[in-house]
Amino acid sequence: MKYRLLTKEQFEALHEEFARFLASQKIDVQEWTALKADKPEIAEEEMRLFSDLVWDDVLSNTPFVEHYSKNSINLFKCKQTLIERIMVKTSDTSIDFLSKEGIDWLSKNAGHACLEYFYAHKDYSEERNVEVFDLIEKGAVITQGHLYGALAEIIKK
Repeated sequence: MKYRLLTKEQFEALHEEFARFLASQKIDVQEWTALKADKPEIAEEEMRLFSDLVWDDVLSNTPFVEHYSKNSINLFKCKQTLIERIMVKTSDTSIDFLSKEGIDWLSKNAGHACLEYFYAHKDYSEERNVEVFDLIEKGAVITQGHLYGALAEIIKK
C-alpha cells in the first residue's frame, strides 16, 4: 500500500465512488457482501486499492499544505518537481499561531522584530505525492495557499 487505508468516515463519505470502483472491478453488491464475509483479505485489498487511488487523486491536486505550531508556521508550495517552504517563527512566546488571535496578530504585524522568515526549496527526494502525504500525516493541512502568497510578498520586499 502506497499511503494508508481511508478511515471508516472517509469510506462512508465516498460510498458512491467506492461502489463505482467496485463496479469497474466487476464486483456487484452481492459479490461485495460475499467477499467481506468469505474472503476478507480480498475485500481488504480492494479497499487498499481504492484508498491509494483516492489519495493519489487528492495529492496530485494539492497545491499547498500548511503546518501550524504554537510559535511557527510552515507553508509549503507543492510544485511538480520541487517543493518550496516558507517558515515564519516568533521569538515572542505569548504569540500562539494555533489561535485565530495569533494569525490575526501576524497579519497586522508581519514586520515585527520578533518574527523571522525563512525560505527554502528542494527537489523531492521521493515521489511528489508520497512526500506531500507524509507532511499531511505529520499534521499539515491542504490549503489554497493564500497565506503562502501573502508571506511570499513580504519576503520579496
